[in-house]
Amino acid sequence: MKFWFFHPHYQHSVTDTSIPDSGQIQIRVATSADLYSIAQIIAESFHSRKGLWGWAFPLFRLGIYEDLRHRLASRIPHQVCLVAIDNSISGTNQVLGTVELSVRFSDSWANFHRSFPYLSNLAVDPKYRRYGLGSSLLTSCEQVCQDWGFHDLYLHVLENNHQARKLYFKLGYRVHEIESDWNKFFFNPSRQIFMHKRLK
Repeated sequence: MKFWFFHPHYQHSVTDTSIPDSGQIQIRVATSADLYSIAQIIAESFHSRKGLWGWAFPLFRLGIYEDLRHRLASRIPHQVCLVAIDNSISGTNQVLGTVELSVRFSDSWANFHRSFPYLSNLAVDPKYRRYGLGSSLLTSCEQVCQDWGFHDLYLHVLENNHQARKLYFKLGYRVHEIESDWNKFFFNPSRQIFMHKRLK
């Protein structure tokens, strides 16, 4: 199985043998046609359909859709949304996972006086998790980041998201700072961990 990463300026592949079906997985820049699928995957990854807030799932999904639509339309430099797709599923480009990469500027939690690349919204369709898609999306972001001329990459992860933390540590990310904002802690009992990776 090969993961093909497509970008307007380059293309290469990353080999992964763990995807169970015979389709070819491609990682490419998202288009407006991918918006609904991306919103669905992100909503399912970060919001539950069950429990007290289950009724609000469609509203969360709509909010994600509109935010992403605005970002894709803005064409801000150094901002990209990548998707992992399977071209073999019914002749369509089914979105299996997604991640966003952007360049941010000095934030209170970053303590930087410069711009820095930041990863967000890494999400994989629940049916395709644990097959290497997350790793491949992150690797593709690292390659884009280096093409932009950066050698460091940052992200946030919730302290209680053990599966995501394990993935990031496996790929070389390390803890840069643990958030200690008591206002945020009151509304979300899991602290945010700010992670960093130095790219080779």
